[in-house]
Amino acid sequence: MIQSYSFGEIKVGNKCFNHDVYLNCQGQAIPWQRQTSHWIDLNDIKEFLEEKPDIVIIGTGKWGVAKVSEKVFEWAKEEGINLIVEKTSLAVQKYNELISKESKAKIVGFFHLTC
Repeated sequence: MIQSYSFGEIKVGNKCFNHDVYLNCQGQAIPWQRQTSHWIDLNDIKEFLEEKPDIVIIGTGKWGVAKVSEKVFEWAKEEGINLIVEKTSLAVQKYNELISKESKAKIVGFFHLTC
């Protein structure tokens, strides 16, 4: 579960992170970097998805500056994955809501922490 999010910081499992993170199906935070700062392409997330998640949540920053490539949407549709893209504060809320409700679904999250 994500304990808190504010601009540039996310707290997961009582540990604070000051860089973008990926949360795997077990809720472990892993540093996440993209090839281009405010662009999220399929290559930026696909390497993390060996767990075959049912739901992928992407937080696009406090003000939603990061944009998600159309390839990501196409891939999710082809794979039958529920893709949720929101500003990071809403993505965090949705992630916490889903992991507390969806005990059987494999849920992962990608969270851009700044703009």
